Amino acid sequence: MPDCKCSIQAIASESTSSTSLEEIKLSNGTGIGFELAGLILVHPYFWGNDPLEDEATEPEKLAKIEIWWRLANPTTTGFDDPYFNPGKDLGILRMGCSRILACVAKKDELRARGWYYKEVMEKSRWEGEVEVMEANGEDHVFHLINPTSENAIAMMKRLVEFMNDHR
Repeated sequence: MPDCKCSIQAIASESTSSTSLEEIKLSNGTGIGFELAGLILVHPYFWGNDPLEDEATEPEKLAKIEIWWRLANPTTTGFDDPYFNPGKDLGILRMGCSRILACVAKKDELRARGWYYKEVMEKSRWEGEVEVMEANGEDHVFHLINPTSENAIAMMKRLVEFMNDHR
């Protein structure tokens, strides 16, 4: 059988699915037949047991975050699950692409984790580029609520630029 191989320029994902899509690193780069140039995480749903600066610590907010996470991943081990907290992911070096774009929103409770993701990737020995695009004055998934807003259009333009950059 001939070797079937394709090249995917970028994969994009939204909110809680960003978390599971990030796990593509476990299957990519293992000779299974595709190359991934880039990964886009739009408002990634990451968290952890130890709060970062500016993260919610109120029990009712934490409960809401946990409920959504458990809906997305019923078998989770909790806030420090490697799928939910990239800082606890021992396989982070297996990221199967060379570029990552993470989009965050200034008012989003999950914003700090998007920036933390960049920090984790840069501190690891992974040899790729990570960019964070932050939308000022916006909340989680704002672009779905108001897709014609200035910030939503700017984000869409950046996503298209990222996908069309064939490094």
